[in-house]
Amino acid sequence: MSMEWVTRSFAIALLVLSAQVVYAQTGGDSWVVRNFEVEGAQRIAEGTIYNYLPINIGDTITSQRVQEGIRAIYAAGFFTDVEFRRSGDTLIIAVLERPTIEDFSIEGNSEIDTEQLEESLRTVGLARGRVFDQSVLDNIRQALTETYFERGRYAVQIDTPVEELGDGRVTVAINIDEGTRARIRQVNLVGNTSFADDEIISGFQSRTAGWLTWIKADDRYTKVALEGDLETLRSFYMDRGFADFRYDSVQVAISPDKRDIFITINVTEGDRYVIKDVQLAGDLVVSAEELREQIRANPGEIFSQEILSISEQLIINRLGLDGYAFATVQAIPDLNEETLEADITFFVDPQSRVYVRRINFNGADNVNDDVFRREMRQLEGSYLSNMLVERSQVRLQRLPYVESVEFETVPVPGMNDMVDIEFEIAEGLPGQFGGGLGFSEYYGLTLNANFVHSNFLGTGNRLGVQLNGGDFFKTYTVSYTDPYRNIDGLQRTLSFE
Repeated sequence: MSMEWVTRSFAIALLVLSAQVVYAQTGGDSWVVRNFEVEGAQRIAEGTIYNYLPINIGDTITSQRVQEGIRAIYAAGFFTDVEFRRSGDTLIIAVLERPTIEDFSIEGNSEIDTEQLEESLRTVGLARGRVFDQSVLDNIRQALTETYFERGRYAVQIDTPVEELGDGRVTVAINIDEGTRARIRQVNLVGNTSFADDEIISGFQSRTAGWLTWIKADDRYTKVALEGDLETLRSFYMDRGFADFRYDSVQVAISPDKRDIFITINVTEGDRYVIKDVQLAGDLVVSAEELREQIRANPGEIFSQEILSISEQLIINRLGLDGYAFATVQAIPDLNEETLEADITFFVDPQSRVYVRRINFNGADNVNDDVFRREMRQLEGSYLSNMLVERSQVRLQRLPYVESVEFETVPVPGMNDMVDIEFEIAEGLPGQFGGGLGFSEYYGLTLNANFVHSNFLGTGNRLGVQLNGGDFFKTYTVSYTDPYRNIDGLQRTLSFE
């Protein structure tokens, strides 16, 4: 529940109570409204207020309708106070407008780019010319503080002064004292007996200062880095046979001056397990013998989660060759705590076999479509193979006039077994120029130049021109090559004396 929601709800409750008092002062009788009148609106048009008002001419006014009207107008966010009054058959809507922001400034930030910060604030309404809402400013101050905390700056101080200029205008400032970034002073492991602290922590992102800290900045605490370290810790033990390892708790303490961070991780190592048996289960659309060839975990070996993950991916790759591109495989260990043995079962879910409907090439307007299609190893109308798509991507990437290639498989609407492959291609420079200038007593002034275009007229073919000579060009060579066939379609050399 946000502070802004609480603030608005409290304000609406007060306004509704005020409406009930006003309604009681008018006699508390129901009456029919024949006209409207707005008081206090200066910048907000009356038509805007009427659009938010859930009461129309001819409606009967009751206490409930007054409450509904006040809620609706206040929820528009333009006013700090709303009051309904009756004058004969006229409903008077008295409002007090929120001020507008005349000027807005941000000072003291170096950790967060000013333009990025201004853009983010503009999206929530904190910018020059916008209606000022104190609750929005309070939320922004809290959000900024949390952002700096996430970046390890726990001593940050954020001040948000608001100055009233009169005529419904204010200036708003965000003054930031970022403080010093807190640094990790100590990382403690409690409960580890099989491995030393240094051996485990060497793989962490979060660590104390070392020789290269001034470059790596690896002694800075962040919540994201710590979460990654906990996963690294788990993998460290799981890959060394400790299949029932767990970390029990994590404490992060900060010194009173908010400069030093102390991290303590309590672990339960458990026991080291050996693989006893390996089985396959599920829908084996590919023969069990072929799938077993992909498994790298063997009976008698130390349990390793990394080996199980590699085996899962290899099985998925094999299923992908037969069109099961979205198959899932999960290795489930069954641990025997008495014998310290693990039975591994690979559960295979091939899902639907997927076909490729269409292959599209986007972003390369200067290359003919057939130039890209001749590099494809994945074909339209055939099973989708992730391996063949990746090979196709590599072949496209090797073209001299292509800078980068990304691809995405897009499901065909209404078809659960067909996809389109979208290749996003960024073109590189297809041409090269070169040359040289020299002078000798025998030849006099010599000049040579060359030009190569690797995508001539969008065909993907190579056109080269070489010019050589003294004083003036004496010879030139023109070559035209189809690299796909690896033969010269035309090569001609002419000499002039």
